[in-house]
Amino acid sequence: MPIFEYKCTQCGFVNEALVKSASSKGPACPKCGEKKVEKQFSSFSAVVKEESPATKCQSCPSAGGCPNFNG
Repeated sequence: MPIFEYKCTQCGFVNEALVKSASSKGPACPKCGEKKVEKQFSSFSAVVKEESPATKCQSCPSAGGCPNFNG
């Protein structure tokens, strides 16, 4: 089941909820009980794991970026 964000039209509270489908009606606001909620646009995040090129890396210099990642 996908997770959607809903914003209450009365108090403005934003809530995440698991719903069966994108066309399903949103849940009532858990804060004030209002039944009119608006689905919010939300993006997803992806995590990419890769090995560190230098195991001795402690921190990057504040200017110029990370020398190990051409940054």
